[in-house]
Amino acid sequence: MSGFLFVVPPFAGHVNPTVGVAAELVRRGHRVAWAGPPYAVEPLVGADATVFPCAAPGAPASVGAAVPGASEPGNPDPGTPMPGTPTPGASFPPGEQRGAAALRSLWEDCLEPLAEAMAPGVREAVREFRPDVLVADQQALAGGLVADQLGIPWATSATTSAEFTALTGTPQLRAWADEQLQSLRKRTGARGSRSDPRRSDRLVLVFTTEALAGPAWQFGPQVRLVGPSIAPRPSPDGFPWHRLDDARPTVLITLGTVSGDAGAHFLPACAAAVRDRSDVLQAVIADPSGAVRDTGDGILVLPRVPQLALLERCSAVLCHGGHNTVCEALWHGLPLVVAPIRYDQPVIASQVVRAGAGLRIRFRHANADRIGAALDTVLGEPRYRAAARSVGESFRAAGGAAAAATHLEHLAARTSVVRARAL
Repeated sequence: MSGFLFVVPPFAGHVNPTVGVAAELVRRGHRVAWAGPPYAVEPLVGADATVFPCAAPGAPASVGAAVPGASEPGNPDPGTPMPGTPTPGASFPPGEQRGAAALRSLWEDCLEPLAEAMAPGVREAVREFRPDVLVADQQALAGGLVADQLGIPWATSATTSAEFTALTGTPQLRAWADEQLQSLRKRTGARGSRSDPRRSDRLVLVFTTEALAGPAWQFGPQVRLVGPSIAPRPSPDGFPWHRLDDARPTVLITLGTVSGDAGAHFLPACAAAVRDRSDVLQAVIADPSGAVRDTGDGILVLPRVPQLALLERCSAVLCHGGHNTVCEALWHGLPLVVAPIRYDQPVIASQVVRAGAGLRIRFRHANADRIGAALDTVLGEPRYRAAARSVGESFRAAGGAAAAATHLEHLAARTSVVRARAL
């Protein structure tokens, strides 16, 4: 029996893939614990899970506060954020960011302050839990920094492949990121760390497949593309299923869990596009900020939705390009319209287009006409659904949580000597 400590950020889309992996490890007889902001982690991992608390910038004062994307404690579903819940990096202007601007924003607004806040809690979790392997989310940099400093074998949990490709694809960006890392090591007290906390030298689990992300060789020899880890999530009571018309295709429209007020213009434009097609189309809009005021026939607006259950009733998804939402849509064989905003989203949008599973529109310039035309295309041309189904089939064949758990078991077995010296 081995012990696995999962270090995760306060983002539902990053916690959820690891929940299935952890459940599989527990089923195989291993010890599992979590380190992360309790307000974000506890509602998603279940009441029986061991969670070691870590701080986070802007975290709610009460440990039990709602996590972005959780429907309610004990009944988590990461469809959309809870209104008013603070999240690092949640506020940004409604313009699409790419390349260097996206990387700088991701690091300076989100990853660096989060790592500084989480590092003390991660150290305490290691001291108490004494893991055989630490599994650090690629955006929870404190996990890799602390594990490397203490000599603990560690793996990376990567919800997106974008960090390994376009965002660090130029020498200038790599040099800038290296400088940021060196400074971060000092600020977090991990001066002895030498490896890149975004990716383990031993094992990187990426929850995608070649059908979406492209050839595996481009990511490195330690990378394993295991496909999405989609664990069952209870669907909360109260969703008005009776308002969905089986005679019309349903589109889910969501901007994910960290988009703040970015939907102020975009979501009303989406509603207008659907309203113009209400005789042949209906939509469920996740609108935590209350941006959509004029609805009409065929438009259901809610602050949060039971995403997995809803996708089973949908014909397409219009979203921001968050990797979790994209993968869950493709898992269900649904074509996409993607309007990326920032961070890794432009890269994910490009992957969707390259796979033939959807269209990309410019977030900044989106209006009802452009949004409506894109929806007409992905719903009206069968090739988009066929491509989405093909990607979904590749997801299922990759193994998901079971494959990831096996790779982690192998890492624990081959690093037992290293682990004994560290602890």
